[in-house]
Amino acid sequence: QVQLVESGGGLVQAGGSLRLSCAASRSIPSIYYMAWYRQAPGKQRELVAAISSGGRTNYADSVKGRFTISRDNAKNTVFLQMNSANPEDTAVYYCNFKRVAGEYGYWGQGTQVTVSP
Repeated sequence: QVQLVESGGGLVQAGGSLRLSCAASRSIPSIYYMAWYRQAPGKQRELVAAISSGGRTNYADSVKGRFTISRDNAKNTVFLQMNSANPEDTAVYYCNFKRVAGEYGYWGQGTQVTVSP
């Protein structure tokens, strides 16, 4: 079965940068949508950033100007470049791939990002 493998999480100081990666263990054709979600302690999971097959992006207001999502379709990989990190970014981050809008898709197991003051 296909699994999404996440990497790049860890501890970073406020103001620092971190880059998350998420790659499918097997090739997935025609991925329409790649996204990053996060869930902080005691809070609901929220969409952080998304990118379509055509390269159109959407970002949560809280990360605009600081985070950048990108994808490498040939490598079935999505990235999240996190700059100017702040403690409010502390959460478990999950990647998600969808072939069509509305489907559940494939999910990563989550990677912890902790931003210290």
